[in-house]
Amino acid sequence: MFRSLMLILFSVSFWYMGYNAVTTAFTRYATEMWGQDVGGASTCLMIATVGAVISYIPIGMISSRIGRKKTILIGVALLAGCFALGALMAATFSPLLYVMFALVGFAWAAINVNSYPMVVEISTSCDVGKYTGYYYTFSMAAQVVTPVLAGTLMRHISYRVLFPYAAIFVGASFVTMCFVRHGDSRAEAKSGLAAFEDMDD
Repeated sequence: MFRSLMLILFSVSFWYMGYNAVTTAFTRYATEMWGQDVGGASTCLMIATVGAVISYIPIGMISSRIGRKKTILIGVALLAGCFALGALMAATFSPLLYVMFALVGFAWAAINVNSYPMVVEISTSCDVGKYTGYYYTFSMAAQVVTPVLAGTLMRHISYRVLFPYAAIFVGASFVTMCFVRHGDSRAEAKSGLAAFEDMDD
């Protein structure tokens, strides 16, 4: 279980590195690359936020059917694909970006709704606080590091680095999540005669 915990935590760091880089630097990126004003860039980010909010309940229903890990992997693959598409569309502004950011919101919801519960699922009842601390340490550390790292790369190489940077880190989280073996769902409690059989063991 410790291996699965570490893989989930590294996955959390990777997708926050990618996602937070875009949400932090996109306004500056749009200004430098496309000559867009702050309002235009903010609209894209707002669409992503609205897309995530609308998706939270449906994503919860989907994850209850197919499992948390599969839902996260779908979200991660979609998020990485959106950022890769963003890299291809980097030369000019296109209204298709609004669709892309709506999908980014859906993907982020698929990841966020399920990642923390997977960490808690691995913990015991007396360790929930400690495991919550692990989760927020990795996620917050990523959110502190990535604006500095992405900003440095954009200043010294090119603003075009932003979307490939995000796609690479999110793609890395897909790889680490594939090897997670615990935290998907807790075994269902038995009832009736099956429960008495367990008591006899």
